[in-house]
Amino acid sequence: MYTALRQKAGEFKSVLKSGRTHLQDAVPVTLGQEFGAYADAILKDTDRIRRSADTLSELGIGGTAVGSGLNAHPDYHRKMVVVLGELTGIKFRTSDNLFERMQSMADMVDFSSAMRTTALSLIRIANDFRLLSSGPGTGLDELHLPALQPGSSIMPGKVNPVMAEMLDMAMFHVIGCDTTVGLASQAGQLELNVMMPIIAHNLFEMMQIMIGSINAFSEKCVKGSQANSEKAAHWLDQNAIIVTVLNPLIGYAAGAALVKEAVEKKVPIRRLAHEKAEAGLLRRSDNGQPISPAEIDHAFSDLLRMTQGGFVR
Repeated sequence: MYTALRQKAGEFKSVLKSGRTHLQDAVPVTLGQEFGAYADAILKDTDRIRRSADTLSELGIGGTAVGSGLNAHPDYHRKMVVVLGELTGIKFRTSDNLFERMQSMADMVDFSSAMRTTALSLIRIANDFRLLSSGPGTGLDELHLPALQPGSSIMPGKVNPVMAEMLDMAMFHVIGCDTTVGLASQAGQLELNVMMPIIAHNLFEMMQIMIGSINAFSEKCVKGSQANSEKAAHWLDQNAIIVTVLNPLIGYAAGAALVKEAVEKKVPIRRLAHEKAEAGLLRRSDNGQPISPAEIDHAFSDLLRMTQGGFVR
């Protein structure tokens, strides 16, 4: 999935759109930046899973009943770890405290938690896909998803985000499994956690669900998604918050007043700013000198600069 998201990030790198925070208009971003963030979030989650999975290689075999190794050969633990590694090709490790291995399921909880963290990231990303593809007439409609099935038995022409919804539901299940693992881990008492079977069952179930649903979402949704550059540009033009580009010229307070007026009059912010500059009503915040319409036009001429950090001059 990381690869598919990263490829789309490159494909969408020039699609300028309105950013949104608190679900309200914010300064511009590119669709590529959004997708690049999704990709890197998944990459970090993958690293968490690999790190936590490595802790599972420390085995407690040979602890027998309570961790003392009673009735087992003194070398049984060490030699069995070697043999199991040879049979499976997995590099297992011995434990320096078999009592702890019998009592604690913390490593399993850590692995489960890493998958839960990934599930939460995937839910967030899937829900963004749903928001970005909402519409087409009354939603954002900045992202077009592949049409996989008739959207409704009563409403012709609907294209529902079914793969994103599928991923949500699968990840809800994963989170439920993680809850079971956590509860089973703390339910161990004294020398033995007797809940290991349900822990193992849920870890395997989490892995299988994640593998299937992530692959399906990547192949049938991410790879086929298309940017709607025209709609993204339309919403950006309606976004009064791009007045932020004028902050170095007119200051925050004057910009806020412009936004309020633009929203009340329902006119694009750049048109209002241009008209006020023509009338000599906009002045520099540093020296009080009038700002020309040409300066306003220049400030709004390349909004892509707003996505690249630093001061916009």
